Amino acid sequence: MTSIAERVHHPIFARMYNRMSASMEAAGGAEHRQRLLAGLIGRVVEVGAGNGLNFSHYPSSVNEVIAVEPESYLRARAKSAARGAPVAIHVVDGDAEHLPLEDVSVDAAVVSLVLCSVANPAASLNEIRRVLRNGGELRFYEHVQADESKLARIQKLADPIWKRVAGGCRLTRDTHAAIESAGFIIDDYQEFLFQPCFVAKLAAPHILGSAHKP
Repeated sequence: MTSIAERVHHPIFARMYNRMSASMEAAGGAEHRQRLLAGLIGRVVEVGAGNGLNFSHYPSSVNEVIAVEPESYLRARAKSAARGAPVAIHVVDGDAEHLPLEDVSVDAAVVSLVLCSVANPAASLNEIRRVLRNGGELRFYEHVQADESKLARIQKLADPIWKRVAGGCRLTRDTHAAIESAGFIIDDYQEFLFQPCFVAKLAAPHILGSAHKP
């Protein structure tokens, strides 16, 4: 059987992302992550933890974070980041459609810049809903398809190439609609443009917010 590491293997993009992440954080990404995680409590699953950029922002009210990351290079970086985190973080192999957790076993779930690249957003969100307790929170920070028609057309044209060079990332995801379609109730929602570098112009439309499982 093919392992998760073999199914999700983006060695070039993973190294590019790791090198670019410090400048992205300095340009405003760190502030977004701070807002994303503020006020979380209890046991949290972070889906697609990447190289662990969120880890330093978890509040002390969080008891434990299970950080799931399928890409082996990024997972190794995340394990290093976890050692300096202010809360207990356990980095594990897994993907968004197969979370290594029991049903209704976490108080909150976090996705940040990951629903753009999962193979099946609906299945991934259904899996997150499975592991969340009733009333549990979903915190999300994602780049999405533009509302502005000209940029949306350019995103659609660029999407096939972008996907190939950016580790499966898609420019045309309507993540707000996907979260609602998965049965979550959105409680807080903000739209904004974030372009930390010229390359990121096509992915500038972002959303940040929270939802809950009823």
